[in-house]
Amino acid sequence: MWPYSVTGESNLMDKVLIIGATSDIARAIADIYAEEGAQLIFAGRDAEQLDVLRRHYDVKYNINAELLVLDAKTPKRHKKAYNKLENKPNVAICAMGYLDNVEDSLVNWDECESSLMANYVGCVSILNAVAEDFKERGGGVIAGISSVAGERGRQSNLIYGSAKAGFSTYLDGLRNRMRRQKVYVVTIKLGFVRTRMTENIKLPKKLTAEPELVAEKIRRAIRRKKNTVFILRRWRWVMFVIKHIPEFVFKRLRL
Repeated sequence: MWPYSVTGESNLMDKVLIIGATSDIARAIADIYAEEGAQLIFAGRDAEQLDVLRRHYDVKYNINAELLVLDAKTPKRHKKAYNKLENKPNVAICAMGYLDNVEDSLVNWDECESSLMANYVGCVSILNAVAEDFKERGGGVIAGISSVAGERGRQSNLIYGSAKAGFSTYLDGLRNRMRRQKVYVVTIKLGFVRTRMTENIKLPKKLTAEPELVAEKIRRAIRRKKNTVFILRRWRWVMFVIKHIPEFVFKRLRL
């Protein structure tokens, strides 16, 4: 029997794995779950930063988080690292990502690879391990943070956008595959978010969310076992318009 609550309707405690835990969005998510008394597992590539994060949550919330060190660029190691966790999660949130410089990505393979690994390959690798574990244990919720950038390929973010398109499709397929095993998969589609990753970009106010709002909506989507959620609903309509621009017009635009 599944030993934890993922609905918030019982007194059983969630154990939440946050992948890419040092990002602004991930920390906002961790704050919400910490305030609810959930157990936390922080996953990321930098062991020192993870330890700083753990000590912060120990002092602030009296939570001794477990750490999982993994690098998006070494996906073959993810399953083994995940299987070493002392206590497995019942909720997994993949907040891993990297916003590449598109001009550099087209001429510098290292930059291109960083984007592909962080936004797609690394996410798929760790979530495959999580999904297999949840299936064997009888349930759980996986939430993957994707992007509206994946709704249609555009020259301004073609590497990042193509990776996010792949990740969204992966989450769609995983949701379809795992539903009968009571493993619920939530696709989170972000637009602009005011974080360290976007601090040098001029963002349109009406299309930009704060990390705290993103975190709260992700928590709500997980609790309700939603399928796909646009954090700001207006992005659904913006991308609907962009997706339906005829190709002979679209290819002339600088989007």
